[in-house]
Amino acid sequence: MKRKVNLFVLAFVLSAFFSVTKAQVKPSMNYKNPVVEVGMPDPTVIKAADGYFYVYATESTRNVPIMKSKDLVQWTYCNTAFTNKTRPKFEPRGGIWAPDINYINNKYVLYYAMSVWGGEQTCGIGVATSDSPQGPFTDHGKLFRSNEIGVQNSIDPSFLQYKGKNYLVWGSFRGIYVIELTADGLSVKPKAKKKQIAGTAFEAAYVHKHGDYYYLFASIGSCCEGLKSTYHVGVGRSKKVWGPYKDKNGKSMMENGYLQVIGSNDHFVGNGHGSQIIRDDAGQDWLFYHGISKTAPEKGRILLLDQIKWDKDGWPYVEGGSPSYEFQKAPVIK
Repeated sequence: MKRKVNLFVLAFVLSAFFSVTKAQVKPSMNYKNPVVEVGMPDPTVIKAADGYFYVYATESTRNVPIMKSKDLVQWTYCNTAFTNKTRPKFEPRGGIWAPDINYINNKYVLYYAMSVWGGEQTCGIGVATSDSPQGPFTDHGKLFRSNEIGVQNSIDPSFLQYKGKNYLVWGSFRGIYVIELTADGLSVKPKAKKKQIAGTAFEAAYVHKHGDYYYLFASIGSCCEGLKSTYHVGVGRSKKVWGPYKDKNGKSMMENGYLQVIGSNDHFVGNGHGSQIIRDDAGQDWLFYHGISKTAPEKGRILLLDQIKWDKDGWPYVEGGSPSYEFQKAPVIK
């Protein structure tokens, strides 16, 4: 009887030990691309006040799909930003493209492009807001159309705050431009003048500050030709936010110079239109972007994730120069 009691106590102690150890030492999780195997083109990401990350995308799923995650790897669908009744209407037959999510003045602010394919003069950029990252979003209409702002193919918005002021970066293969917005971010500041900061090789531009430099990430090539797509991600940098942005060899992005960051490989092609760079709890930088699987192109532009690293000279890169396809260490999210 005494022996049985001792064995019971020993089992209880060992059980408690392993329970505590498991709680204190969380095994590192791995992930493999794609992180979402349905169409999520042109992703944009934010960490919300509720502790979840939210990703939004061009409407392969009508009315702008929203997914959420605690760890940047495992995503669940939660809503659409709009409904058929609430969706923007300033381009009546247009699709909602390239959303850009931000948190401004205690509101979730979603910039978006609206266009029909080839409608380079009538397309434009609008804005919507919500109290919740899951929506519903209230549309505030267009900021401008191409033919109003004087920039052909005015799509692909990207919000930027600089020295306490709000700016919008935008453009697609007709130059990358920037203009100041009002304090609430919901309209162009009166009398603001646009400024061109990159040439005609680029779209989906996004400014990111790292160290002493501002980096202008952008996409180059064809996005939407299936396995023939040539999309890839490039970058230039400058010590001034409005440039001039230059590549490693000193060629200006106004002259279409850039350093390639993400290209194609035997597994994924058409890789581009990166999100905002997300920093994890270990200080590592991550980029979401879309790509096309060579083995399952019918799934469309699926969601990919890779770590952005920085070389000794401060230039960004991903390992191998193209999407990872074997298991990688996941972002560290506590």
